[in-house]
Amino acid sequence: MNFVDLMNLPCAHGGPAGSARLRVAPEDFVVREWLGFDADGEGDHLLLKVRKRGANTMWVAKQLARIGKIHPRDVGFAGLKDRDAVAEQAFTVPGRSAVPNWLGVTGDGFEVIGAERTRRKLKRGALKGNDFEIVLREFSGDAALLEQRLQTLATAGAPNYFGPQRFGHNGSNIATAVAWFEGGPAPERAERGFALSAARSVIFNAVLAERLNAGTWNRLLDGEVVNLNGSGSFFLAETIDDTLRDRCQQLDVHPTGPMWHGDSLLSKGAVATLETQTARRFAVLAAGLAKARMEPERRPLRVPVRELKWRIDGADVHLQFRLQRGSFATAVLHELIGNAFQAETPEADV
Repeated sequence: MNFVDLMNLPCAHGGPAGSARLRVAPEDFVVREWLGFDADGEGDHLLLKVRKRGANTMWVAKQLARIGKIHPRDVGFAGLKDRDAVAEQAFTVPGRSAVPNWLGVTGDGFEVIGAERTRRKLKRGALKGNDFEIVLREFSGDAALLEQRLQTLATAGAPNYFGPQRFGHNGSNIATAVAWFEGGPAPERAERGFALSAARSVIFNAVLAERLNAGTWNRLLDGEVVNLNGSGSFFLAETIDDTLRDRCQQLDVHPTGPMWHGDSLLSKGAVATLETQTARRFAVLAAGLAKARMEPERRPLRVPVRELKWRIDGADVHLQFRLQRGSFATAVLHELIGNAFQAETPEADV
């Protein structure tokens, strides 16, 4: 299974406008969590805002536990942030920790820049999305076409592909999954989760590519499992009416694809047929996921690109935008530059 071929995915809005250098410095990729809520101002936990550079989330969590003299499992966080980026991320620690004042606490690659009382420990996934500031260095291509692409993304959204970071360095998580599913030893628990996620993501990306090539990635079809924008809510629409078509046009609802778990799909009719036929191209992954008894899940085929702003400064392009939880900034960049899925680029949630 060739990883380069797996990431050779079609664009939705006419193809890239050029190429650019990505992440020349960590400051060229800045991500800030958008939790969607504020600290309570009281409670048995502290909500810490941490700025990190050159340190991944698990490393920071362990350092906070060490400094606070608490067990690492008592440190909460909502998402895993990549090491090779500047990120502002929330953590929670118990109020009973050994640190009376966390504001200004520093460690290798991180600094606590905010601390407020809150009632609950942060759980994985407990965020609305992420805000990005990205610099494309030495852009080479058609600047006018680039601005057209950006304007289209602002109104029409982007295909909700999983970026290459989901699959590990050079697709290592996929290789682990294939070796396991073909009869090799089961990987360790942490690696097992990454392998299962990568396998599901391969099939999802392939389904999305098929829908994109058919011109239906942003349209609802009869038998569609429909997602309510910004939520985990889904419903089956066996027949699409004008109201749903209008809501889809407004990016209020989206078509979805499967996070593969087996042949008992939630979708119906032609949608289910396309999904099943696509999964058969990845028979080893599909069969292994079925044996793993994964829970049925769906993922939107489209992601809105909110609060999109840009500035072109000579050969450098400065971008700001917001994506909902679980969506990849490189999926947006893939619509702009031809090398977005080729570079070792960090992500918000890996």
